[in-house]
This record gives sequence, structure tokens and C-alpha cells, in this order.
Amino acid sequence: MSIQVQEIACREGNIGLITLDSPATLNALSASMIRETQAVLDQWAEADHISLVIFRGAGERAFCAGGNIRELYGALSGDEDPDAPAEFFASEYRLDYTIHRFPKPVIAIGHGVVMGGGLGIFSACRYRLVTPDVTLAMPEITIGLFPDVGASWFLNRLPGRIGLFMGLTGARLNVSDVLRVGLADMAILPDQVDSLIERLKEERWTGESAADDNRLFRLVKQLEHPDYRALPTSELARHEQDIARLSAGDELPAIVENLLAAEIDSDWWQGCVNNLRNGCPVTAWLVWTQLKKAQQMSLKDVFRMEYTMAARCTRRPDLREGIRARLIDKDHKPAWSFPTVRDVPDAVVEEHFEPELNDSNDPMALR
Repeated sequence: MSIQVQEIACREGNIGLITLDSPATLNALSASMIRETQAVLDQWAEADHISLVIFRGAGERAFCAGGNIRELYGALSGDEDPDAPAEFFASEYRLDYTIHRFPKPVIAIGHGVVMGGGLGIFSACRYRLVTPDVTLAMPEITIGLFPDVGASWFLNRLPGRIGLFMGLTGARLNVSDVLRVGLADMAILPDQVDSLIERLKEERWTGESAADDNRLFRLVKQLEHPDYRALPTSELARHEQDIARLSAGDELPAIVENLLAAEIDSDWWQGCVNNLRNGCPVTAWLVWTQLKKAQQMSLKDVFRMEYTMAARCTRRPDLREGIRARLIDKDHKPAWSFPTVRDVPDAVVEEHFEPELNDSNDPMALR
């Protein structure tokens, strides 16, 4: 099974509940899951009886660990349809954009692993709730992709250069980190999830977006919060000054060298830096460039830019090699196309951003 879909009756109106249901893969998004979710949301957007939507993940370990990379690897390795990998990204980004622009309130309840494509869905929701066990990350540098699913949008909105640092290092954020930088709105206890749904069922939802939003906001704020003093210490709070100091400047190679050379005694920091040290040099340039270009872009154009980037990545060797080394052969020794950031030609970076898409040539048909 890929997703579970429920329509839950309230005193008035209905809740649409979508459960990502592939616990064995940490609810990683397959092409079929994306298609099914898109079809449901398209229907619910026009359905008068659906007043709000909730996303959650099945099992105890994850909301969603990202796209199904093994499935993508099969598409990258096949000879039958060279456009299939790009079509996967087009469908995924269309879904994320739909959630961002959905005409009714959408709640995400993130627990466990929330990474890559899972963070794309989570970040697109209007209300983003997390449980204390959550771990968020955009770890694409480890497989030769780039932080996508709208990351050019939401990483740019983090304070300082934390978004750049996350993209370059695949940094894993705990619940305190996530709340600190605004990637989630509030933490709730795991046993509050069912209580929230029960509370929502007791309400009369009018279908009027502003009124329903106000009522929903009040209900969410009334939930029991965990004792924030008992949550894990924020690694970002500990290292924000290091990140700001080492990531300053206008030259990516110098920033990368600064991060790699820093002598900071922290297991969390060393894990981040090792991802950068062993990660794809082309990805580092894509992170740097996409965040700069996206600063003045609309959300629609962000997804169009990321689609162009992803389509180009599917035609270069690094993505396939990164997935092979990390998930297929698991030797963790990828042979990247360039050995260091300084070795990557400008032309290789620039080709990931051409052509520029618009309303007339957009394969995602974003409107």
C-alpha cells in the first residue's frame, strides 16, 4: 500500500486525512504515491464537503524520508525511457506546489525522519507540527542531487546562512533546531495527534477559509505542548556563530575550505562536515547558485528552476553514482565527476539552469 485516504466527518464539514503508508521504506515517495496523492488533492480542492486536510506518516520511524531513491535509480539505469526520471521530479514538484497553493488549511504532523521529499511536503503545509523525536534534513549532497522540492524557497527564508549550511552539509536538525529556525510551527506530544483529530471532529467547519483558519489556529494553540526544557539541546544554537563566521563571503570554494578546516569539537558538527567532505562538488555549486538565483523568484519560478536542475542531474553521472555508492552497493565511495569544488567548471554549473521555463514550456503545467 502507498497511501491511505480517509474522509472524517465533523459536526459540520469533513477532514481529509492522507497517511503516507510505506513504513518499510520510511514512507519514501514512490511515483505511484505521488500520483495518488495529487489525484486526491485535486478532488478535495473542489469538494465542498472537505474543509481541511491533514498529512501524516504511518509507522513509528518516519513521516517521510524523501523520494524513493531506489526506484529513481532503476529509472536512471534503464534504457527504455530516458525521460522517466525527469517525469518523476515533475510530478513531485507539481504535488509540492499544489500543497503550497491549496485553497483549504493543510496540517502536517511530522515525526521521526522528515527529509528530502518529505520536507518538501511538510514545508508546503500551512500548519507544521512536529513530535519531539523529529529529525529534519536535506541530505542531497550525499547522492549528487541538490536540495529540491522547493528548498530554494524555504532554505532562503532561514536566518543567516543556515540554509546554505544545511544544503552544503546535509545537517540533521532536531526538534529544538527546527523550532528555532521556523521550519516547524510547534511541537506536540505523540499522544496529542489523535486528540487533535478528535478535537477537530467536534467543530463546525464552514468552508470559509478565513474563519476555518482562525478556528484551527485556536485549536492547535490549545494542544498540550511538551516541556521545552526537556527537549534536546539545539545544535544550531550552539553552532550558529560558527556557521555565520565560516560561511561568510562571496566565494564558495573559500567557504567550503573554511568549513572543512574548522577545528570544532562536536560530533554533530563533524557529521555535517564529513557529509560536505565526501559529498558531490557539483552539488555544492548547485546549492550556492540556486539560493542566489531564488532570492527574487516567485514560488512558481522556484519550482521551474528546480525542475530544470533536476532534469539536468538525471542526464549527468553524479546522481546515479551517488545513489549507487550510498544505497545500492553501499561502499560509500562515490567517484564524483570532479574531485573538488574548485575543479568544477562554470559551464557545468550554468547548464543546470538552462533553459528557463515559463507558462509556454513548463512540463509541470504550474498555474
